[in-house]
Amino acid sequence: MSKPVPVVICDDSRMARKQMASALRGWNVEVTFAEHGLEALEAIRAGKGDILFLDLTMPIMDGYQALERIRKDDLPAMVIVVSGDVQPEARQRVLELGALEFIKKPTSPEAISEVLKQFGLLSEMEGVSFDAGDDGKALALPEYYQEISNVAMGQAGEMLARLLNTFVHLPIPYVKMQSAEQIHGTLFELSSSGAEITSQGFIGGGVAGEALLLLPPDELNKVAKLMEAEVSGGDKKSELLMSLSNALTGAFLSSLAQQLDLTLSKATPAIIHNYSGMNASSEHFSETLTIRIKYHLQEYDFECDLLLAFTPDSIPKLKTIASYF
Repeated sequence: MSKPVPVVICDDSRMARKQMASALRGWNVEVTFAEHGLEALEAIRAGKGDILFLDLTMPIMDGYQALERIRKDDLPAMVIVVSGDVQPEARQRVLELGALEFIKKPTSPEAISEVLKQFGLLSEMEGVSFDAGDDGKALALPEYYQEISNVAMGQAGEMLARLLNTFVHLPIPYVKMQSAEQIHGTLFELSSSGAEITSQGFIGGGVAGEALLLLPPDELNKVAKLMEAEVSGGDKKSELLMSLSNALTGAFLSSLAQQLDLTLSKATPAIIHNYSGMNASSEHFSETLTIRIKYHLQEYDFECDLLLAFTPDSIPKLKTIASYF
C-alpha cells in the first residue's frame, strides 16, 4: 500500500474536526488536527499537510490570514475551505487567495469525495489506512452548539449581507451557560445605554426560548441608510427594526432547526422599551444555554448582536439531540 497522504484539518471547533475526520474515514490518509491557522501552518511546514481542510472563522489566525500566508510563503499545501460562511464574496475571496474549492458546512463524505475527484486527488487517497490521532475527550454540550451556532451564524450573515448589500465579517459565536441574573443584567445594561432591543420567541419539538436582536444607539439609522429607507417617523422606525429582527432571527433559527432536525415556530417580533428586568425578577434558574453573535460591518462602522436564550426545560431535549452527534 502507498504511503498515507498527510492531511491537516484546521477548525477551532472540536466537533467540526471530528465530523471532518469521520468524512475521511476509510481513505489512505494520516490526519493532523489544528485549532487555528497558525497551528495549520506549523503542521504544513512539518510535512503533515499536503492537503489542508480549512475553516474561516477562528481565533489567533483565521482562514483568510492562513491562506494569505500560504501563498506568501509558497507553502506546499492544497487548500479546501470548509466554512459556514456562505456569502458569495467569502467564496470568491478564498478562491482568489488560492484555495482549490469552497465547501459549505455541514459537510458530508459525498461532498468531500466530489471535490477530491474534481482535482484528481481521490484515487491517491483511497485505501484502508486511517489515522486521525486523538482529538480529546467527549464533547460537552456547549461545544456541540458552538459548531451548530457557527453554521447558523453563516446563514444569518449571508442574509444580512444580501439585505444590506455588503460583506459581513463573521465572528466566533459565544456559546455558554448563563444564569437568569446574568441574562437580565446584560439586557438592562444595553437598555440603559439606549440600545434598541427586539424580542422574538420560538418553540418546537421540546425546545423553546427567546431570540433578541440588540442594536446600540444610532445603529438603526445606519441600517436605514444602507437600505435607503426612511426612519423619520416612529412607525417607520419600528417597522424597520422588526423587519431586520424577523429576517436575521429567522435565518439563524431556520439553520439551527435544520441541524437539530426540529421544526421551530416563531412569534411576531416585539420591541422592548425601557427594559428594567422587574418583570422577570420572579424567574429563577441556575443556568441555561445562551448563544450570542456580534455581527460587524467594518466598512460602515455598524454592529448588532443576536442573543438566543433557551428555556431551562429545553436543556434535557438539547442533551438528547446532542447524544446523536
